[in-house]
Amino acid sequence: MPDSPNIALVRRLYDSAMAPDVVAEVIDPGIVWDITPGFPYGGVYHGWASAGSDFFGRLAPGFAAFGGVGEEFYDAGDHVFVRGHYHAVSKSGEASDARFIHLWTVRDGKLTHLVQAADSHVVQQALNG
Repeated sequence: MPDSPNIALVRRLYDSAMAPDVVAEVIDPGIVWDITPGFPYGGVYHGWASAGSDFFGRLAPGFAAFGGVGEEFYDAGDHVFVRGHYHAVSKSGEASDARFIHLWTVRDGKLTHLVQAADSHVVQQALNG
């Protein structure tokens, strides 16, 4: 069974590893990026410019590599749930994986809201290890 249009949109983001050209096509510039408290730099970011600089701009330098891998995608109308894991490699070279659930809101063919819940402890350990 082929993906629904909303799952295809979300899957495209994960499959691209957040490639800038794909991000520009699928993420609404006004997205609300809601990262669970306890996660490094957790909080609510308003707009992709803020999420990019204030969240990813602070998180990424702490790792040699960091990325989200979507494993299961569920269509719920204007929402898509993704179960997956973050794969991180610390600056010291240690690899770790932390589970996540992402809830995406889709409006007019763009991702407009992300709510993230993740195993923050594992990510904090990787960041500090």
